[in-house]
Amino acid sequence: MRVFVTGASGWIGSAVVPELIGAGHQVVGLARSGASAATLAEAGAEVRRGTLDDLDTLRSAAADADGVIHLAFKHDIAFSGGFEDAADADRRAIDTFGEVLAGSDRPFLIASGTLGLAPGRVATEQDGQGSGPVGAHLAGGPAKRLANAHMTVALADHGIRSSVVRLPPTVHGDGDHGFLATVVAIAREKGVSGYIRDGANRWPAVHRSDAAHLFRLALESAPAGSTLHAVADEGVPIRTVAEVIGRHLGLPVASVSPDDAPRHFSWLAGFLGMDSTASSARTRELLGWHPTQSGLIDDLDKGHYFATVPKN
Repeated sequence: MRVFVTGASGWIGSAVVPELIGAGHQVVGLARSGASAATLAEAGAEVRRGTLDDLDTLRSAAADADGVIHLAFKHDIAFSGGFEDAADADRRAIDTFGEVLAGSDRPFLIASGTLGLAPGRVATEQDGQGSGPVGAHLAGGPAKRLANAHMTVALADHGIRSSVVRLPPTVHGDGDHGFLATVVAIAREKGVSGYIRDGANRWPAVHRSDAAHLFRLALESAPAGSTLHAVADEGVPIRTVAEVIGRHLGLPVASVSPDDAPRHFSWLAGFLGMDSTASSARTRELLGWHPTQSGLIDDLDKGHYFATVPKN
């Protein structure tokens, strides 16, 4: 297929692009900078210059494609007080793709998340659908992003083979500058590897390469209206993560009280205290997806998260 990919040079996209090309697909990647364009060209992709706000560019690129994978999200503003604005931009892009692809039976995939979907229990692919109680605790930007996923699934009723791939908060691997790298950076800065309360709360995780493989499988064969979970580790205790970080950095490991967490972990505190496990059993059965890369703890123990100070 000729596949248009937004966020093609990002953390997930830079793994999805070679995965697609390696399987014989032609990739057209959206690039908002010269550096992104150069990265995509070097990977063997065709470059389409523009941003997520250039709806005419998105419309034209989607019209020329056999399928669309929408990975871009304005994380830079989402985690600096502008989550609702980021979710609104995401919705406009999804609306645009939906208009172009309607009635074509072409695949359209978006990335979403599992964090906070069903706190305190294992979330499944069936959770968070429609207007049920799951996800009702969310508000503002996170609630809008969940609504964007609902809207994407509903595009199946308009002749689009739509699907949502939910990613865990930790999509790990060498070169990661996301949540996990931020936790490591905070430990360095504070001189202690911390966790909130007793650290028994858990996060799901997946290696970036395994996530990229699932995006390709979904592009090629996911049924219309599918919700998929790119989850390898169903739930890793945050205290275990903190202990590995402390061992590698030679730092003490300690509990941080909920009252002190915002001061210690900054914006990450609200996420790091969640118990938010997730299963991918239905996804594995539906598409034959089987993660093959290192789990989160094994990947941490490889040491690449500690080799250099992550960029902010």
